[in-house]
Formats: sequence, structure tokens, C-alpha cells
Amino acid sequence: MNTPKEVIEIVSKIAETKGKYKVSKTLILAFLAGAYIAFGGLLAIIVGGGSPGIAASNPGITKFLFGAMFPLGLILVVILGAELFTGNNAYFMPNVLVKKQQIGTVFKNWGLVYVGNFVGAVFVAYVITHLTHLVSNAPFVDAVREIAIGKTSHTFLVTFLKGIGANWLVCLAVWQGMAAKDTTGKILAIWFPVMAFVAMGFEHSIANMYFIPLAIFEGADITWTTFIVKNLIPATLGNIVGGAFFVGTLYGYLYGKTK
Repeated sequence: MNTPKEVIEIVSKIAETKGKYKVSKTLILAFLAGAYIAFGGLLAIIVGGGSPGIAASNPGITKFLFGAMFPLGLILVVILGAELFTGNNAYFMPNVLVKKQQIGTVFKNWGLVYVGNFVGAVFVAYVITHLTHLVSNAPFVDAVREIAIGKTSHTFLVTFLKGIGANWLVCLAVWQGMAAKDTTGKILAIWFPVMAFVAMGFEHSIANMYFIPLAIFEGADITWTTFIVKNLIPATLGNIVGGAFFVGTLYGYLYGKTK
């Protein structure tokens, strides 16, 4: 297992590489990451959302089932290599602290990756899920609509705070994945924190780029404006704080090189 200091060294090298990608490569890898996260969301809907009987008597079990399926997305991102906005919130911070990379490089990467993630997630929502009618019938369509209505029903502050919790755990999952040296260890390291944040009901902006547009395509009474204002903006800001500060900055300060 890699030590926390060794993980920071790995993170630093990965961030330098990410900062040098061509725009086209960044966008393609970001599209793939958005699609991978969406596949995890779809699996969660099929298994967790497809168990209304269990949900009625043991709601905690269906939350666990939902959470247990979702990590597929981040596992694919980390093992196969892709550009995920929420993971990248943490990657660059150790280098920024020691002025190895400029903040402009970070914002360029975040912006491109965010757009690519959105396109990938919505592509899977519309083309792979909606057009194939995978969730068009009960109980799946009911679960899809319920998820989206719940996610757009909170105040800005609540969604922002839930966004912090989500990406704090997501980036810890990525960090743990880099601490492991074999594929099995990486999968287990990623699975537990991601399962936890989903089961606890936190808000992940990229996952919501799949869940809420899918609900809109499936006829939920939600507008794109409601999606963006009530969920995507506060969740994204919370994700940035959770990943960039609570993981990237704090661990970079504790274990990174100082000038």
C-alpha cells in the first residue's frame, strides 16, 4: 500500500499530466467519464429503484442497494482512465499549493471536463436509457421521477452542503484507490466511500447530470432551469469545496512538499 505522502506524489504527477492534455483529449476523456458515471446511475436505478416492496418495509436496504451499485462509474473512471470533474477538484490542489501549477490551468481543466461530463451523462440518459425504454415502465420510471423531484426540492444551502459531503467522500475514494497497488484493492477502496455517499443521500453534480435530465426525458414535472438552479449550481459549488479543500488542499498541506 502507498503511504499518504506517496499518494500525494502520485497525485502531483497525475495532475501535471492532466494539465498538459490537448483540449480534444480532455473533452473525449471527460465525455467517457460522464458516461461511466451515468452507467453506474442506471445500474443503481435498476437494482435499487426496482425494489419498491423492499423500500416500503426497509427503506435503508434499498438505499444501500442503490449505493452499492453506483460505484461502478467511479471504478471505471479510475481503472480505465477518464476525466471526472469531481475527482479533478482535488487532483490539482497539492501542486497549486507549492506553485507547481497555476490556478489558470486548474480552471481550464475543470471547465472543459465539466462540459464533457455533462455531454456524456446526458448522452447516456437520452440515447442509451430513454430511447431504449429501459426505465419507461413502473417501478423504474416512478423511481427516476422520485429521485429527481427529491433532488430539486431542497434549499440552495442544503444542496450545497450535501455537495460538500458527496465530493469529500468521492475524492477520498480516489485517494484510497491510489493508495492500493492492485486492481482488486483499488476497486474495494473506491467502492466503500462511494457507496456511503450515495446511500446517505449526498449530491454529486455529475451523477445529477444523468439522474435529473433522465427524469425530464421520462416526463417528470421538472424544467431544465429548475434542474440547473435548484440542484446543479449548488451541488457543483459544494463538490468543489468538498474535493478541492477537504481533500486536495488539506492532504496537500499535510503531506505535500513545501517550498
